Amino acid sequence: MSQPYLLYVDSQNLSPYAMSVFVTLTEKGLPFELRTVDLESGANRQPDYAALTGMQRVPLLLAGDFRLAESSAISEYLEDCHPAPAVYPAAAQLRAQARQVQAWLRSDLMPLREQRTTEVVFRRPAIAPLDAAGQQAAAKLVAVASELLAHGGANLFGDWCIADADLALMLQRLLRAGDPLPQRLADYAAQQWQRPSLQAWRRLGDAAGAGVSP
Repeated sequence: MSQPYLLYVDSQNLSPYAMSVFVTLTEKGLPFELRTVDLESGANRQPDYAALTGMQRVPLLLAGDFRLAESSAISEYLEDCHPAPAVYPAAAQLRAQARQVQAWLRSDLMPLREQRTTEVVFRRPAIAPLDAAGQQAAAKLVAVASELLAHGGANLFGDWCIADADLALMLQRLLRAGDPLPQRLADYAAQQWQRPSLQAWRRLGDAAGAGVSP
């Protein structure tokens, strides 16, 4: 590629979806520049940014004149363009299952996502106990993750894949809040969190939280 990708992310580095694309780019060793968008001030709705993507969301990837939003679509595009190192399983069925996990994490568990926002992971504010809906969502997460990891391996589908990063972040919402989590899942989330690409994103979040440019 002739020039680095441009990746637009939220200025507080709290978006799990921006993190997912950041991790994909980092794992693949692709050159990219970060641009931040202040979602709290509504900068994503301003004409300049809206002109880049009608969806007015982050993350957003620019490759020359090509623009792509939605984190799963971006990671899959990057995988197609730069197959190695892979961030999805090579086998078709495992690849489909990894995408299934990503889609599920993005579309379900809303009470848990609302009551255990990523601020719990990256900022650790004071939090209230989960209500009944939150507990139900947490129980579903635990049940699904336990089944996915019943094989006892370190990763979801053999070799590490981007779905591991996404699932680990969801589990971190419970782990960091001190909510009940089976030891197997706590160990998995903690181990995944030590991956250098995830630690790189965490450091960006730490810098943003401290009001310091990374």
